[in-house]
Amino acid sequence: MKQKLCVLGATGSIGDSTLDVAARHPDLFEIHALVANIRVDEMLARVERFRPNKVVMNDEAAAQQLRQQIVSRGLSTQVFGGQAAAIDAACEADTVMAAIVGAAGLAPTIAAARLGRRILLANKEALVMAGPLFVQACRDSNALVLPIDSEHNAIFQCLPVSTEAIAKRQALVPSDLSRVSHLVLTASGGPFRDYTLQQMESVTPEQAVAHPNWAMGRKISVDSATLMNKGLELIEACLLYGLNADKIEVVVHPQSIIHSMVQFIDGSLLAQMGQPDMRTPIAHCMAWPDRFEAGVPPLNLLKVARLDFKEPDELKFACLKLARQAYSIGPAAPCVLNAANEIAVSAFLERKIGFLDIAHVNEIVMNLLGHQLAPQSIEDVLALNDQSRQAAQQEVDRFTNSHFAITQSQHPLRDLTE
Repeated sequence: MKQKLCVLGATGSIGDSTLDVAARHPDLFEIHALVANIRVDEMLARVERFRPNKVVMNDEAAAQQLRQQIVSRGLSTQVFGGQAAAIDAACEADTVMAAIVGAAGLAPTIAAARLGRRILLANKEALVMAGPLFVQACRDSNALVLPIDSEHNAIFQCLPVSTEAIAKRQALVPSDLSRVSHLVLTASGGPFRDYTLQQMESVTPEQAVAHPNWAMGRKISVDSATLMNKGLELIEACLLYGLNADKIEVVVHPQSIIHSMVQFIDGSLLAQMGQPDMRTPIAHCMAWPDRFEAGVPPLNLLKVARLDFKEPDELKFACLKLARQAYSIGPAAPCVLNAANEIAVSAFLERKIGFLDIAHVNEIVMNLLGHQLAPQSIEDVLALNDQSRQAAQQEVDRFTNSHFAITQSQHPLRDLTE
């Protein structure tokens, strides 16, 4: 039987890759629903090509505009607006690609998890913002979560499959970690991996979004440049695999050929390698436990020639340190950190603060709000997210109004445990 596929974040890069893979296997997937925010022209192009049953624009005005264009072209796809419609679309599908960036993707992803849907998880927020709630929802409903991030997918591919976990649904990701020493997340290091701290003080948004290995959106490209993306992945890995943060190592690997590794207790180190193309992990999860063609050329090791590794500098990339500390503080801190980072990155892209100020804003807000009790509901998560965003915006406004951006080199990060 065909799987009814819902793509949350259909106009983004992950959405594009998912639709490309699905189109290669029309006998296995029916494009049931596409969900996006405001990009009407991009969504219209996808409707014309893939003919989904329905589309949802979170922005009501964008939905109305898209509806008019679809009607004028005589297409049969139904158009809906608002988050309630996005939740409905996710719940109606068999398989949900969760790729909406930010808090907007949280509600439909958790709603689908509560109904036991197959979740292809590319949205960090489900775990970073609402980790314990999302994990419990999946366990209560027997939802299967398959990781799309190249690093988490690489770990999943390296781990033995736990048949007991599959049978009893004892874990989000059906893997056996009983003989694992630790996990190794690889990071490209972004465009500033060889910069000095002084050079990083003056980098521009244009430099920050020019990732050397991956084609990604502006926000996630900045997160890669600060290594916040890797910090959030560390938090995700702790929740996905039930490990403490000290069991997860991060190494800078500029070539992005080894996507992550698993160290076993007998000394064996297994690595998953491949082209830096998101269609590989997407196809792996869409086909799992089988495999099928993804449209990705094979890796030529003779052309790669060399693989380099080095330890990340947490003075230059303080966001990585903050993420590790956030997980140790408690469930509220990752949510606070993620919200603050969204505001700080946006301010940097708008040239309101400097590149190193992103970590400074994140530190201040996490110190202020991160020690609260764990959110008990999605409403609590969203309230904490809003509170954290407001606090971060106030800090950004203070920088902007005073025309004074405090840099890391002038004010090193304090130990958050003090």
